[in-house]
Amino acid sequence: MRVAIVMFALGIWACQQLPSLPSIAWLGACSCGLTVAGTAAFLRSRRRRGGGGCVALGLLALAAGFLWASWRAEWRLADELPSDREGRDVVVTGVVADLPQRLERGVRFVFNVDEAEGTTPRRILVSWYGGQGGDGPAPAVRAGERWRFAVRLKRPHGFANPHGFDYEAWLLERNLRATGYVRASPAPLRLAALVPEPMLLVHRARDGIRARFEAALAGGAYTGVLTALAVGDQRAIPREQWTVFRNTGVSHLVSISGLHVSLVALLGGAVAGRLWRRVPRLMLHWPARKAAALGGLACAAGYALLAGLGIPTQRALVMLAVVALALLAGREAAGSRVMALALFAVLVVDPWAVLSAGFWLSFGAVGVILFLLAGRPAPRSGWREAVRVQLGITLATVPALLALFNAFSLVSPLANALAIPVVSFLVTPLTLLAVVLPFGWLLELAHWLTWAMMQGLERLAALPVALWQQAVPPAALTAAGVAGAAWLLLPRGTPARHAGLFAMLPMLTWTPPRPAPGEFAATILEVGHGLAVHVQTAGHDLVYDTGPAYGGDSDAGERVLLPYLTASGLRRLDRLVLSHDDGDHSGGAASLLVGMPMDAVVAGPGVRQRWRGRSDPRVLACEAGLRWERDGVSFEVLHPSPHEPPLRRDNDASCVLRVSAPGGSLLLAGDIEKEGERRLVARHGTALASSVVVVPHHGSRSSSTPALIEATAPVAAVFSVGRLNPFRHPHPAVWARWGAAGARNWRTDSQGAVLVTVGKEVRVDAQRLREPRYWR
Repeated sequence: MRVAIVMFALGIWACQQLPSLPSIAWLGACSCGLTVAGTAAFLRSRRRRGGGGCVALGLLALAAGFLWASWRAEWRLADELPSDREGRDVVVTGVVADLPQRLERGVRFVFNVDEAEGTTPRRILVSWYGGQGGDGPAPAVRAGERWRFAVRLKRPHGFANPHGFDYEAWLLERNLRATGYVRASPAPLRLAALVPEPMLLVHRARDGIRARFEAALAGGAYTGVLTALAVGDQRAIPREQWTVFRNTGVSHLVSISGLHVSLVALLGGAVAGRLWRRVPRLMLHWPARKAAALGGLACAAGYALLAGLGIPTQRALVMLAVVALALLAGREAAGSRVMALALFAVLVVDPWAVLSAGFWLSFGAVGVILFLLAGRPAPRSGWREAVRVQLGITLATVPALLALFNAFSLVSPLANALAIPVVSFLVTPLTLLAVVLPFGWLLELAHWLTWAMMQGLERLAALPVALWQQAVPPAALTAAGVAGAAWLLLPRGTPARHAGLFAMLPMLTWTPPRPAPGEFAATILEVGHGLAVHVQTAGHDLVYDTGPAYGGDSDAGERVLLPYLTASGLRRLDRLVLSHDDGDHSGGAASLLVGMPMDAVVAGPGVRQRWRGRSDPRVLACEAGLRWERDGVSFEVLHPSPHEPPLRRDNDASCVLRVSAPGGSLLLAGDIEKEGERRLVARHGTALASSVVVVPHHGSRSSSTPALIEATAPVAAVFSVGRLNPFRHPHPAVWARWGAAGARNWRTDSQGAVLVTVGKEVRVDAQRLREPRYWR
């Protein structure tokens, strides 16, 4: 059975790697064939047993997993927004189906659509900004309310960058089939204050608990942590605290998942069993052990409801339910069998779980615990056993953490030794008691304990060696690392047990290949409406522009550039070039300057004022004539010229950089428009010829004059644009103009990051073409 379940899981994983789903006819035919084959295999297994039957069962399970995931994907993708309705206003009526997330200028919430004009998905993610243009106060929206308003929707879309977060897969797993924002006209109308449906009542209760916590701990630094532990809403935890949790490896303690649900189940089961034993008649009717299992499961289900039944909580509850049902059935199943059944149940409910980091880490941690405790007739008790298990989990999860997050905490064992007892046995019970009891001192005590714990965690997080970061290792080295970790965890006395370390070393010391001297690679990242380019030579790295800000609380530097650069193994930039002061080009600069050391900033006049007087990094004026060479690759600023009259438009003063190597060149032209292009062509003429051009001003009709296109004569033109951007870039005439000149056009909004390699020849590729998935 266990082998069959593993093969079922493998089939589901294989489906999630597909670039496109099989046809309905193919799925129907294969499902019928699987039913016939499965029936025949079952009848044969009843007559005789043999190794061939096990192989056949494994193959049938593999096919069953693949078909189950395919059918679920077909059903979910069928509920989609037609492409011709994107960017159009649609009046919808429905209910707020979850806790609204507070934004700087509004709120974001899940909306279940009951009525709509035309074809609209049943479940959408909506943002509502305050006032006209988002300048007023945030609207008051509560879970369970019924509203009618106009929304402007678009199909699910996320940035596609190397090593980036797959937002489209995240939306698919949560069945959010469109995103959009509320329009001011016609005026939104609240139809009902509360729709009396079970889950909506739960969400309204969660909303009330969150409000009560915030009122009782007004201004408390760790109110968000206690709210997360009570109702599963982590969105009020500040970014600085998440950094501490990440650097110390304790993020799992503030995410309601297996640890918290299991703790509540154990406490609930213990209380239920103790009460059951106090009544002899109940003891005679039903064993106390089963009563404790049922009581624990009921408490865990209640806690999962309180947490909003999010995807990680659902997985934890399903795993716990399998264990409880095994006890209720009177089966003393082996831990590995129970774990396999839990794996099967989780994947039946959520076949997209294999795309989640939490899935691999939670099952991996449980598997490590079972592996460490299995076959030991007299395990050590007390803190020594706990330390051994914690060290084992830390070691075993290193390969997964590097593959998923390109980092792991070196202080995690010490931090968890401090935080797990405090959070599990003090903070969480006090917080849950505060949910049901109206005593403010419970929250104040929980908050103080959290503060005391954070003092230690912050000191650990500040250590220079707290976090190991490196490039994401390839799959083969990750697999070798997993094997090495498993070998290291074998019992004492195993021959050459410490040789497992040598299997892990290639993963820990791996560095990604870089261009050879005289060659370079450039990645035009997808950042929405903006521009950010990474240029890499044999030993140096440059970033040209940093993309836009995404509201007041995040920007492309934090959300796109830093994750991409660290996952690529970068520790320092040679230079940052900021072409001009427009927010879509320099909006992420502040985050990048804080998060990535660099030697120098090359900035245009408008941007240069920000860093005037700073000693680190040094600031260079972006003016024609500035040039440098790195590893046989030449970098030259072509525009603006200090010897010409000032340009009236900031866009025209954009810093134009040309990167050239023996095999080809790349022209980065910022936002220059017609006047800037005229001066550029007048100064350089045909010397502007470049293999690849990042098209000026995102393909606006105010740029890309015929003279510039003729002078550059590229083989590829790259348009860095945001999907459905309000400026409607690129302009159709500009797109056609570059294509007519012989360039192959690329665009980031539909193809993701564009990757340019200049070696003996010029090669251009795109992230969505390299890693296609059926949901994109």
